[in-house]
Amino acid sequence: MRKIIASLFVSLDGVAERPDTWHFPYFDDDMGNAVGAAMADADAMLLGRHQYEEFAAYWPTSEDEFAGFMNNQKKYVVTTTLTEATWNNTEIISGDVIAGLRALKDTEGKDIAVTGSLTLVRTLLKAGLLDRLQLFVHPLVLGKGDRWFDGLEDVKLTLSSADVFASGVINQVYTPAA
Repeated sequence: MRKIIASLFVSLDGVAERPDTWHFPYFDDDMGNAVGAAMADADAMLLGRHQYEEFAAYWPTSEDEFAGFMNNQKKYVVTTTLTEATWNNTEIISGDVIAGLRALKDTEGKDIAVTGSLTLVRTLLKAGLLDRLQLFVHPLVLGKGDRWFDGLEDVKLTLSSADVFASGVINQVYTPAA
């Protein structure tokens, strides 16, 4: 059975919305290595529709050194509204999304990585389908924006590791509580 792992960039007050506007001053080699290690164990990406649309608008024409990886990686987009995925190597999971995600976990392969996609992460947590949650907690308070835990209740997690980077970011890894 494959594992679904999620990684989120968050502020001290739990905001995970639009990290592209506040996260980069904290990105360093330590964080790059941690993100790379998580992605190395995965052979597919799982995206919500909004994240998919942002990525699909950027990566296919990007000349970034990471573009080849992003464009060639197997991608699954969870959506109730998209009917067609135009980005290379993408399949749509729609209809009974929970059943589709369970079926995906039962396929052969490595981990399935979720980057961003707050609604999807919340859905996975509520359904008990998330196997690992990695939070890169940044040393700043944003005071506004969507928090990763908005709308969640009674989700119990176990801290499996925590590392502090020189930038002050804490890499916290959680698994579902037994």
